Amino acid sequence: LTCIYLLLLCVTYSSLCLQVQCCRQSTEIVSAARMPYRVKVSAGKRYAWCACGHSKKQPYCDGAHRIKAPSISPLRFTPEKDRMVMLCACKETKNAPYCDGSHFKVIFQDLVKSVKGIFK
Repeated sequence: LTCIYLLLLCVTYSSLCLQVQCCRQSTEIVSAARMPYRVKVSAGKRYAWCACGHSKKQPYCDGAHRIKAPSISPLRFTPEKDRMVMLCACKETKNAPYCDGSHFKVIFQDLVKSVKGIFK
């Protein structure tokens, strides 16, 4: 089964059938969570960090970007040593895939929006 995107049409085909349907693609990165993921990584193992936020296997890529955000690719990295790391979940980090504290800015912005909504 293969899906090819032609403008806003998704053409899905296999050896048995052809299906054309409207599809919604996003180039928008979404926050997977407000706080980073604390995970153990192994030296020499290759990882694919989800950069789009659509993966159901956060913080790692499950291929969801292929349909939901085809212009966004996962970030592949290979740690040099075994260790615990904090991997970004808000997708705002400037040090991907690692958390740089940007989630505090995201949380603050959400709080400001909430307060503004109360006092409208």
